[in-house]
Amino acid sequence: MAAESLSLVLPCYNEEETIADTVHMVLGWMNRTNKTGEVIIVNDGSKDGSATILEKLSKEDARVHIVTHQVNQGYGIAVRSGCDAAQFPILGFMDSDGQFKPEDIDILLPHLAEVPFVSGRRTKRADPIHRRIFGKILAAMNFAFFGLYVRDINCGMKIFRKEIWKTVRPTYGVEKLFNTEVFLRLKKNKIPWKQIFIGHYPRLLGNPTGGSARVIVRMFKELWNLRKNI
Repeated sequence: MAAESLSLVLPCYNEEETIADTVHMVLGWMNRTNKTGEVIIVNDGSKDGSATILEKLSKEDARVHIVTHQVNQGYGIAVRSGCDAAQFPILGFMDSDGQFKPEDIDILLPHLAEVPFVSGRRTKRADPIHRRIFGKILAAMNFAFFGLYVRDINCGMKIFRKEIWKTVRPTYGVEKLFNTEVFLRLKKNKIPWKQIFIGHYPRLLGNPTGGSARVIVRMFKELWNLRKNI
């Protein structure tokens, strides 16, 4: 497959301790592998110093573009805003907390020659046990409510062709069920996809927010909306 330009989306919420390192890793990877494209960072209403850091990063490198939410809207909407702003034929998103390495995108990219959507699957989750248990509960809920079974559905590294974005773009998934809605739309529209093992690494700085009570409440609201509308 000939090299194509990539838009990589990094959702960011209160990641002042990690975001600069993550962006520098992405840019370094792009330089080493001669990749063209852009890095879109979505500041999802961060209340820490992330905005100042992001402004500096965008001034240092023209490939860095910032999308700003004035208030926190949730992981899914952050990723969606970034994908909406993307310019290049290959789209991808990756968590910005340092638990993924951008070079692992090279494991996924060759498979776009076969299918238009490729999702990572973590070989071993470097997360606390309560987050791993929560992931299994979500998988069970997806199967029970939607007949959808995808291992490690919320793996935070995925790539796909921009041409399918309008078809798989979530409407109701704003947090934990963002990826659920993506896969439901893939299934509904008979779009083929593959899942490929990638690495996952311990979070060294910052605090995760994905298991907060607010996120869990949102998840059940999303579940109801998805059940009702899709």
